[in-house]
Order: sequence, then C-alpha cells, then structure tokens
Amino acid sequence: YTFPIHLTRLKLLAPLMLTDVALSIFVATPIDLIKTLALSEDMEGVSLEAGLCTSRKGRAETDLSFKINKKIQLSAPTKQLFPDLPFPVDFSLMTTVKAVKGSQVFLFSLYDTQGTQQLGLELARSPVFLYEDHQGQPTPELYPTFRKINLADGKWHRIAYSVEGQSVTLYLDCEKVETLDLLRGPDPHVSTDGVIVFGTRLLDEEVFEGQIQQLLLVADPRAAETYCRDYIPDCDAPLPYDSIFIETEEVRLCTTFKSHAKKMLFYIENTQKHLTT
Repeated sequence: YTFPIHLTRLKLLAPLMLTDVALSIFVATPIDLIKTLALSEDMEGVSLEAGLCTSRKGRAETDLSFKINKKIQLSAPTKQLFPDLPFPVDFSLMTTVKAVKGSQVFLFSLYDTQGTQQLGLELARSPVFLYEDHQGQPTPELYPTFRKINLADGKWHRIAYSVEGQSVTLYLDCEKVETLDLLRGPDPHVSTDGVIVFGTRLLDEEVFEGQIQQLLLVADPRAAETYCRDYIPDCDAPLPYDSIFIETEEVRLCTTFKSHAKKMLFYIENTQKHLTT
C-alpha cells in the first residue's frame, strides 16, 4: 500500500513539527540557574536580603536576593539544564547582581568534559564575555571585552548578554551598551556533558561575594533586550519573575503543613491512648 503523497509528507514532517513545538516551548522557558544549583539561605555564609527594589508596585514585600559573604562553590552537571536538547547556538544570559566593589570574578562558568571553559560571565571592570566553541574559537586573545563599563562597583546591576551569530551584545541596566564580534566557528557547539560552576572558575582563588537576585539562561537571543520588561522591571512595576520568592513561599507552606500534620498526629495518638484506657 502506498500512502497518498500528502499523508507521506505529513508523516515525514511530523517529527520536525514536534521538534519545532518543543523548541518553541524551550525558548519561552528560562532556565533558572539559581534553582538548578540549589542555592539556599540554609547554606553557611548565605542569607536572604532585600534585592534590587526595597518596595515594588503591587507587593508589600521587598525583592529578595541571596547575600553571599563567604566563599562557597556550587556546581551541577550541565545535563540538568539540557537533558534532551543541545546547548542553544544563540541565547541570552542574564543576571541581576551586586558584586563587592573591586571584584574580578566569574559569576557563572560552563566546562566541557576535558575541563575547558566554554562559557563565562565575568563581574569586573572591563569584563570579558568568555565563549569558546568545540573547536576552540574564539581564542582567548579574541574574547569580547567590554572596556567602557564596570560590573563590580558595589551597585545593583541588571546585566543581559545576547549571543547571536558572530556577535554578542551587552544590555546593562536596560540600556544597550555595545555589540562586539564573537569570532566563533560556522557551526559552534557547547558541550552539555560537563559541569556548570557558580561563583568562580575551577582554578581561580577569587570567589563571588555580594548579592544575587536572578541568573537566567534563555534559548532566545532577543530575551536580553527585553530583560528589564519581561523578568525584572523597574520598582514602579510588578515583578513578573521571582524564583526566590516562589521558592521561599513553597518552603513556608511546606513547613506550615508539616507543623499542622505533627499537631494532628499528636492529637490522634493521645485520643487513641485515652480511648484504650
């Protein structure tokens, strides 16, 4: 039996259509690196503090951030970020952070299985955007360096990098700063078989200290341009994305439930004892 040609085409296109749907969902969903790395106020040297905004429209509470005042190192397999899909060729890497003044440290690093750093977000004066594909391009002397800015001046910053094609664009505090060449290969790959590291590089002594409210990776280079609209707007607007608040609220509800459950269990046990006597 021969399928009609239109059914044959549909059969051949179906996997591609499903892939497109999966990718569109993936594009719309930010990868929350704070959640992936399980950063928590329960860790030594980590506490919850007010974030970018101490008051915000439509909300009584302040923004929340994690304050890190001790050297901590967190890592996770990159596969946790991309269990079924490759690392995106074009993407946005975005964070809201306040580094200790005078720092020169990598907030986020990604390594392949050989220990080669393929991606890194540096907090420093004249920061480097570190990107190196599977063929070692660009080489370190050609890494894009944004010489006009200081990301480690002790102030809050909303930092958003857009990687697309052969260029990387930095948006800082809702303003476009500069677009620089990213001289990677024509078909670049970043490994998902290695590890991601928070707050440092594998051989560096310097470790991030300061406050962090968001750290997001989105498989869409356009997300960086609208970071201040879609994820962390000014204080006169509601906060559309707040993983720390959601997480702590979940913990609070869970703790309350456990407390009530213990009280109920105590009541049942004592009632049973009373009935048996």
